[in-house]
Amino acid sequence: MSNITFKQLGVIDPILQVCNEENFIHPTEIQEKSIPLVVDGKDVIGQAATGSGKTLAFASGIIQNTRRGKGIQALVITPTRELTQQVAEMISALSKYKPLTVATIYGGVSINPQIIELKGADVVIGTPGRLLDHIGRNSINLKKIKMLVLDECDRLLDMGFINDVERIIEHLPEDRQTLLYSATISFDISLLAQKYMIDPIDVEAEALVDPEKLIQYYYGPIDDSLKFSVLAHLLNDKTQRGLSLIFCNTRRYANFVSENLNKNGVKARAMHGGFSQYEREKRLKGFQNQKIGVLVATDVAARGLDIPGVTRVYNYDLPDSRKQYIHRIGRTARAGKEGEAITLVAQRDNEKFFQLFRDQRHNIQKQKIPQVKRIQTTKINRLPDTNRRHLGGNNRHSQSDWNRIRESSKPRSLDSRYSI
Repeated sequence: MSNITFKQLGVIDPILQVCNEENFIHPTEIQEKSIPLVVDGKDVIGQAATGSGKTLAFASGIIQNTRRGKGIQALVITPTRELTQQVAEMISALSKYKPLTVATIYGGVSINPQIIELKGADVVIGTPGRLLDHIGRNSINLKKIKMLVLDECDRLLDMGFINDVERIIEHLPEDRQTLLYSATISFDISLLAQKYMIDPIDVEAEALVDPEKLIQYYYGPIDDSLKFSVLAHLLNDKTQRGLSLIFCNTRRYANFVSENLNKNGVKARAMHGGFSQYEREKRLKGFQNQKIGVLVATDVAARGLDIPGVTRVYNYDLPDSRKQYIHRIGRTARAGKEGEAITLVAQRDNEKFFQLFRDQRHNIQKQKIPQVKRIQTTKINRLPDTNRRHLGGNNRHSQSDWNRIRESSKPRSLDSRYSI
C-alpha cells in the first residue's frame, strides 16, 4: 500500500466520503498509477490481477464524469455474469453521494426487465452476448457513451468474445475514453488496443500473490481410480483452516466432485454456467460467508471473482496452460496471507503435467501420496437442467451466452489456443 491518499490522486469528495466510510485509506498500486490518468480522460491499459482494486480505479472516472439523467454515458464490458454484478455493486456503492443509475445486462435471465432498466440508466455493465441482443433490439442507446471499460480483457478473448466486443465498439462514439484492464497483456490484446484506443498509457501493478507465502505442490502420479479418494482425504484433514476452491475443467466433473464430497462428509457446492443466475449467486454468497467451506468451480464461473479467505486452491483437473494455472492459484496467498496451491496428477495426466511445468519444476514440490482406501463414487449421468426455466420466451442471446460458456468450459488439447 502507498502512503498517498485518494484525495491526492484527484478523487472527488463524494467518492472520498465513501472510501473513508469503508476504510479505504490508501490506494493500491494499480489505483495509484491509473486513477490520475483515468480522471484526466486518458486512455489506459492497466495490467493487474483480480482483487488488485482496478474496479475502484475505473469507477472513479465513471462517477466523476457521468451526469445523472443524461443517458448512458459509461459502458463496462465483462466476461461473466458474476463479474458484471460485482462491478455494478462496487460502482453503486461508490456513487452513494453522487447517485447514478447502474444497469446490469447479462444472459440467463429474462430480457424484459433489462429493457425497462436501460431506459433510465446512466451506467451499464454487461456481458457481450446480451449487449448485442439489446443492440439488435434497439433497446439500448449508446450514442452518448463517453467511457468504455473492457474488464478482464484477457478472459473476454479467451472465451471467444473478441468479435462480439468489436461489434459492440462499432456502435460507440469514436470520441470517447477507453480503459482496458487485464491480468495479462497478450499480443491479441495489444492489437485490440492499437485498433480502438488513442495513445493509451500502460500501467502495471505487481501481482498481489506473495510467492514467499504461496506453497505450490502436487501429488502424483496417482492411480486414476484413487484421485477422488486422495482429494477427499486432503479435505478431511481437520488441521486445515479456511476456504478451499477446487477447479475442474468441465461442469460434469464439478458436479461429480461436489456431490461425492458431500456424501463423504465434506460440505461442498458446485458452481458453473449450468446453474441459474440465482443459484450461482446463492452458492457464491454461501462460500464468501463461509457457510460452505468448499467451492468446486469451472474456470468460467470463478473467473474475475475476488473471494477473501481462500487458503487452498486445488487443481482436480490440470489446467490447459500456465496462464490458466496462474489465474487459478492467484485466488490464494493474497495481500500478505498464506496459501497453498495443490495439484492432483493422475497417471493419465503425466505428459500434460510435464509440459505445463517443464520450465517451472523447481516451483512446485512433490508430496508423498497418502495411503487411502478407494471411495465408491456415484457417477453423474447428466447435468442438472436448472437454467432453462429462467431463460424466458424467445431469449435467443441468453441461450447463445449459455452455449458459449458451455463450450469454453470444455477441456482443450495442448495444441489448442491455450498451448504453451
